[in-house]
Amino acid sequence: MVTVRIGARMELDGILFDKDGTLFDFGATWNIWAADLIHELADGNAGVAKRIALAADFDLVREEFHPSSPIIAGTNREAAECIARALPDRDVEELESLMTLRAAAAPLAPPVDLGPFLDGLLTRGLKLGVMTNDSEYAARAHLNSAGILQRFLYIAGFDSGHGAKPAPGPLLAFARLLDLRPDRVAMVGDSTHDLIAGRAAGMATIAVLTGPARAEELAPFADVVLPDIGHIPDWLGRETVPQ
Repeated sequence: MVTVRIGARMELDGILFDKDGTLFDFGATWNIWAADLIHELADGNAGVAKRIALAADFDLVREEFHPSSPIIAGTNREAAECIARALPDRDVEELESLMTLRAAAAPLAPPVDLGPFLDGLLTRGLKLGVMTNDSEYAARAHLNSAGILQRFLYIAGFDSGHGAKPAPGPLLAFARLLDLRPDRVAMVGDSTHDLIAGRAAGMATIAVLTGPARAEELAPFADVVLPDIGHIPDWLGRETVPQ
């Protein structure tokens, strides 16, 4: 874990979470989803499967995304466009719809017991939200499946009308909706997209290591880098997080 010292203990009124790689472990959720999707689209053709995997920057042998994959932090539309380059006979809109439906049923692997964790934050008086570059439909399906949908006052996807990360628009929409000062909100995420958006919105930035990105990649954009979201309550009450 990387320890990042901040000038003083940060007082927050709200926390905005990324979904994939943050509330849910990225590899355990999306590597399985991607492998199944590639084999479904290839329909038994090994050559087609290799083309799709190459376009997605996905390792078919290890069944995992390479950290450089554009799909990791991209929107569902961008992911569909990526896959379509390997399937010129398939319509992008059709692929996007298929991927949205498959994403809604993706296996979920939270890094902590989410119910008690979120309830602990709520008892501190914090207002909670989720902003993902996945679709809002998939986000709500996942949060509902995990039994935590009602803990959030704001749930937005790339298609919710506020834009997508790394732009700050969807983060600022959270602050406006709940009448929060951006500098009293923390953006929590596992990618530079999340953290760049948070910095641009004037928010605190908390990086977690439950996605593909490594600590040294995230640290320049983060106020703190934590192993997972379960360490946030301890961090809220201290000036530094011990290694």
